[in-house]
Amino acid sequence: MTGDLPDGLAGQARALAAGEVSSSALVERALERIRRTQPVLNAFRRVRSAAAREEAAAADRRLAAGERLPLLGVPVAVKDDVDVAGEPTAFGCAGAFPPKRADSEAVRRLRAAGAVIVGKTNTPELGQFPYTEGPAFGVTRNPWSPAHTPGGSSGGAAAAVAAGLVAAALGSDGAGSIRIPAAWTHLVGIKPQRGRISTWPEPESFRGITCHGPLARTVADAALLLHAASGSHEGDLHRPEPVDVLEAVRREPRRLRIALSLRPAFALTRHRLDPAARDAAVGIAERLEALGHEVVAEEPRYGPIGLTFVPRSMAGIRDWVDRVPDRRLLDARTRVNARGGLLLGGGVLRAARAAEGPLRYRVGEIFDRFDVVLTPTTAVPPLRTGELSGLSSRDTDAAMIAACPYSWPWNVLGWPGMSVPAGFTEAGLPLGAQLLGPAAGEPLLISLAAQLEADRRWFDHHPPAFTTAA
Repeated sequence: MTGDLPDGLAGQARALAAGEVSSSALVERALERIRRTQPVLNAFRRVRSAAAREEAAAADRRLAAGERLPLLGVPVAVKDDVDVAGEPTAFGCAGAFPPKRADSEAVRRLRAAGAVIVGKTNTPELGQFPYTEGPAFGVTRNPWSPAHTPGGSSGGAAAAVAAGLVAAALGSDGAGSIRIPAAWTHLVGIKPQRGRISTWPEPESFRGITCHGPLARTVADAALLLHAASGSHEGDLHRPEPVDVLEAVRREPRRLRIALSLRPAFALTRHRLDPAARDAAVGIAERLEALGHEVVAEEPRYGPIGLTFVPRSMAGIRDWVDRVPDRRLLDARTRVNARGGLLLGGGVLRAARAAEGPLRYRVGEIFDRFDVVLTPTTAVPPLRTGELSGLSSRDTDAAMIAACPYSWPWNVLGWPGMSVPAGFTEAGLPLGAQLLGPAAGEPLLISLAAQLEADRRWFDHHPPAFTTAA
């Protein structure tokens, strides 16, 4: 609680349903926190002040009439790569983007659950980078240390949640873009099974590698937002069977066999696992053993998975570049990647898609012997703001892969993964550990994460620079 107003997504939903607080009060507090922190934190691209106040007043009338929904009246944020009716979707780009006429399916489902969308959060240009900066909006900073990035590409969403501006936010993950910022801002971030949350009006996003998912301070809050946003549109290419993520929060996991993997998938870049990141992942492994699970050092058989990621990623960038109103305003690296999407299209792209089935069989073999794979979320602590600015496309790619080599293979496979807080560096910068599961494995991962959260109590730690906001 902050004063007489509750914090946390589930806590706010309960208080609203019990009549202990109004949606207008919660939304007004969120808008004030955004206003106060925006000059430094810069988490939001669009703030829906007037619309959010109107929606909160409508939610209060519905609550007073006895209506109850999972998130009725709760303020949340969404990343600026999903459509909100009446707002542009710039996806980190500069230029005059027209307002959208309709909500994306994920936003429609959040609204159907009663959520109030207070704004759209910053993301780097077309979600390409593990930091959140760009000429269109400036620099988004980490609440734990404004000299460092919150990560990317869901960096604005992570910064907003970590600083307590909203209790949870919807991000997206095409190569770790939820899990990386979750790790670097001390949050829980879930990349669900491909298709768990609809990407409509796109049948699939970035040729199937990008998924929407939640960022929150607790497992229960992340699961609640995932539950509210989940579901398919009839136009989706990927429509998995539903799973019960809410029950998973309350269910103690059985004794699991967990593979501790410290070696990332092969890529044409040298990797170095920072000792602090290694110790954080090993520390989680030790706590899991103390909780009764068996943890064994073992590596997935990734094979040539990197060759299948690049064509799909660059094709997705090329698709988005075609929608930008003024390509001259794009980062030079974006234009290089768009050309790569053209060169790696056609037969190369079809081969990359066709390789997914054999790769699932090859990598999935580890789940014949283990229940979960545990890795560091990133190879290094949070990068400093501006650290990758001005680099060439080649040098940027090398730096990104070296810093964040653990997350992207699960985007190729389409399976669920999540990052949980794993401690801090000596300088107080957050680190994360990654739990990876097989197809439809969200309930297992969430159950394990909830058990770990009860042991570690990571939600007790707040960013010191933004204590008053949180």
